Amino acid sequence: MMLRYALRTIRDRKGGFLGALLALMCAAALITACGTLLETGLRGRIATERYAGAPLVVSADQNVHRTTVKHKGNGETKAKHKAKPVAERAWLPAATADRIRPLEGVRQVIPELTFLAEPVTEPVDRPSYGHSWASASITPFTLTTGRAPATADDIVIDRGFAERVGLKPGDRLTVQSTGAPRPYRISGIAAPAGRGELQQQTSLFFLAAEAERLAARPGQVTALGVLPAPGTDLTELKRRVERALKGTTAQVATGDDRGPVEFLDAAGARTRLVSMGGAMGGTSLLVAILVVVGTFALSIQQRHRELALLRAIAATSRQIRRLLGREALIVGAVAGVLGSLAGLPLATWLHSRFIDMGAIPANLERTAGIFPAFAAVAVTLLGAWAAARISGRRIARIRPAEAMAESAVERDRPARGRIAAGLVLLAGGGVLVAVLSGLHVEAASTPVTFLAVVVLATAVSLLGPLLIRMASALLAGPLRLAGFGGTLATANIRGNSTRMAAVVTPLTLLIGMTCTVLFVQPTLGSAARNQAREGTRATWVLATQGPGIPSVAAETVRTTEGVTAATEVVRTTVRVGLDKYQAQGVTQAGLSRTWDPEVTGGSLADFAADPGTAAVSELAAERLGLHPGSTLKLHLGDGTPATLTVAAVYARGLGFGDLTLPHDLVARHMDNPLAATVLVAGDSDRGRLAAALKKFPGIAVLAPATADRLQADRQQENAEVNYLAMGLILAFTAIAVVNTLAMSVSERIKEFAMLRLAGATRRQVLRMLRIEALSILLIAAVLGTGIALAVLTAFSIGMTGSAAPTVMPVVYATVVGAAALLVLVASALPGRVALKARPVEVAASQR
Repeated sequence: MMLRYALRTIRDRKGGFLGALLALMCAAALITACGTLLETGLRGRIATERYAGAPLVVSADQNVHRTTVKHKGNGETKAKHKAKPVAERAWLPAATADRIRPLEGVRQVIPELTFLAEPVTEPVDRPSYGHSWASASITPFTLTTGRAPATADDIVIDRGFAERVGLKPGDRLTVQSTGAPRPYRISGIAAPAGRGELQQQTSLFFLAAEAERLAARPGQVTALGVLPAPGTDLTELKRRVERALKGTTAQVATGDDRGPVEFLDAAGARTRLVSMGGAMGGTSLLVAILVVVGTFALSIQQRHRELALLRAIAATSRQIRRLLGREALIVGAVAGVLGSLAGLPLATWLHSRFIDMGAIPANLERTAGIFPAFAAVAVTLLGAWAAARISGRRIARIRPAEAMAESAVERDRPARGRIAAGLVLLAGGGVLVAVLSGLHVEAASTPVTFLAVVVLATAVSLLGPLLIRMASALLAGPLRLAGFGGTLATANIRGNSTRMAAVVTPLTLLIGMTCTVLFVQPTLGSAARNQAREGTRATWVLATQGPGIPSVAAETVRTTEGVTAATEVVRTTVRVGLDKYQAQGVTQAGLSRTWDPEVTGGSLADFAADPGTAAVSELAAERLGLHPGSTLKLHLGDGTPATLTVAAVYARGLGFGDLTLPHDLVARHMDNPLAATVLVAGDSDRGRLAAALKKFPGIAVLAPATADRLQADRQQENAEVNYLAMGLILAFTAIAVVNTLAMSVSERIKEFAMLRLAGATRRQVLRMLRIEALSILLIAAVLGTGIALAVLTAFSIGMTGSAAPTVMPVVYATVVGAAALLVLVASALPGRVALKARPVEVAASQR
C-alpha cells in the first residue's frame, strides 16, 4: 500500500521531487566520475613501447623501504614493511646481466640505457630519450633507411620524429643531452618492426660508447631486456630469473607490468590519480550529503500540510517514515541509474582534460569498470533514504494536532536537537580551523582546509533559521527604504526562515568553497615567491624553455668579465625515512653572493665550504629534530643513500625548499642533471652575458623580477589541475543553488495569487522576489566569506607564518557577482512562470 501511495505522490508532485532527483543525479554522476578516476589509478594499464620486444624486463627497485618492528607485551614481535617510490629512475648494476645469461631458456640479455637527449634545433612535442643502438632490438627497432651509427658523431632517429620534422639521412641534428649541446649527423632512420610509430616518446640512438658517455652512469644500466629461447615457458623463466637475482634489489616484470618500468611518470601518475580521485570523491560526497539533505528538507517542508493531514486521519509515525523512505528510494534509484550513466562520459572528459594539462600521461589507459557506477547507485539510494528519514523525523514524531498547527505557521524556533547539532558542528569547525593553523605541510593542510569549509557550512545549515532571523532583524531597516516590496520581503524572510535557510545553505557553501579554492594556491604561491625574491641576491637569472642549462654554460658565464659568482640550481625530491622533501642542489662556490636563505642557525659559509654538508629549512629541522652539527640521512632522487652533516638552518624554506644540498651530489642522481636556473652575481651587463651564451641555444638572460613572473606562470599552470578538480564540485553546488531556489519559488504560487488579489501588481511581486533574492545573497555572502576568511587565515598561518592570506578583490567580486546572477535568474524565471496563472483560478484550485 505504502509503495503504491509513494508512486502516486511522486506522480502528482513531480515539481517537488524533480529537485531532489536532480540533486541526487548530480551527486551520482560526480561519485561515478571520481570513482572511475580512482579505479584508473589503482588498476589502469600502462602500455609499453620501447620494451615491447622483450617479454621479460629486469630493472632496479624504484622504492625506498622501511621495516619497523613492534614489540608486543607477550614477548611476540610484529614486523611492518612499508615502501615509497623515489622521484628519479633507479639504475641497475650492469653486472646483473651476468647472473641471467647462463640460465636455461635465456637466448639473449640486452642492456638498456635511457637518458636525456632532446633535439635543440627541431621542435619536440613529446619526451625525447637517448639509447644505445645496441639495445634497439629490445623494441625491436629496425632500419628503414640509412645505416647504423659507426662513429661517435652518428645518430639514428625514429621514423615518427623524422616524418614530423622532415629530417633524412645526412642531415645535421643538434642534441642537448646531459652535457653541452652537440651536433650529430643522421646516419639512419629506424622504426618499430611490425608495429606503429612511438606515440609517447621520441627515440634517438647513439653508438654504444657515445651512449655510455652521455648517460654518465658507468657500470650501470637502466634495465635489462631478456629474450627467451624458442619454446621457453615465460612463467617458468621468470621464476628462474627471480631465483638467480635473489639477494639483490632487482625487480622482474612481464606483460603489462613492463609499462610502469618504462614509464616512471605514468607509474607516479597512478598514485596522483588515486590521490585526486579520492580527494574529489570524498569532498563531493560530503557536499552531496549536505545538498541532498537540504533539498529533501525543503521538499518535505513544502508537503508539511499534506503529511499533517495524513497524521490527522490516523496515519502512524511508522507509516509516515515508511512512506518517505519509499519515495526517497524510488527517486534515489532513478537518479542513481541516470547519474551513474552520466558519470561515465564525465569521467572520460576528466581523464582527457588531465592528459591535456599534463597531470597524467596519455598512455595511462582509463579503466571503465562497473564498480564506480554500482557504488554511486548504492550511495545514492542510501543517501536519499537517510536524507528523507532525517528531514521527516519531526513530522513523523510529533502529535497530529501539532503537525496541523505547524503546517499553517512556521515554528518560532528550530528543534533543540537541531540547534545542539549545529553548535557541535560549529565547534568542530573551529577545532579544524585551529588544527589547520598548526599544519605546515601542504599535503596535510589541503584536505583539512576543504573539510573545515564543509563542516562550517553544515553548521550554517543547521543553525540557518536562527541566523536568518537575526539577519532579517538587521536588514529590516534598510529594506523598508525599498518601499512595499522591501516590507513584504522582510516579512517573508522572517516568517519563512526555515525555507530561506534551505536556500542560503548551498549558496553559502558555493561562495565559501569557491573563495577557498581560488585563494589557497595564491596564498601559498605569493608567500613562496616573496621569499624567493627576497632571498635572491643575483643580478641576473639564466633560464631556458628547454631541458635545462648545462654545466659548461654556467662555467662559460663564470669566466665572463664582471661575473663574481654563478650558482647552478637543480631541483628534485628526496626521502628522509619514508617522508618526501623538496630539495635543491646548488653549486657552493660564491653562494653567499647569489643566495640569502635567511640563516637562523649555523653558517652558510660552512655549507659552502664543505661538500659533505646540507642546509635545511626551519620546518624540516623541527620535523626531523635537526640542528647545526646533526647528521642527516636521506635517499637521493634515485634512491641512493647519503649521509650529510647539517651546516645551516634557514627561514625561507617556502621559497627554496626544505633541503639544500651540494649540486654535484644531487645532479649525479637525477634523470635530468641540467640546471633549472643559474643565478649570476656581478656587474656584467645582459649583452655581454648573452654574447657569451650565444653557442648555447635557448638560454635567456633575465632580470630576477622577470624570472619571478615566469615562475608564477608555471605555478598557475600547476594550479589549473586543482581548479578543474574542485570546479566540478562547485558546479554541482551551483546547480544545487539554482535547484533549491527554483523549488522554493515555484511552490509559492498560492502566496503570489493572494498578493495579486490583495492589490499587488505583477511588477511589485517580482520586485519583492528580487529584494528577497538579494537579501539571501547578502546573508550567504557574509556567511560564505566569513567561513572562507577564517579557513584561509588559518591555512596562511600554518603554511606561511602570516595571518594575511592573498585575496584578489577582482576575483572575489567576480565570485559574488556570479552568485548574484545565479540567484536572480533562479528566482526570476520560476517567479514569472508562477505569475502567469490567473490569481482567481489559483485561489480556487488551492482551496
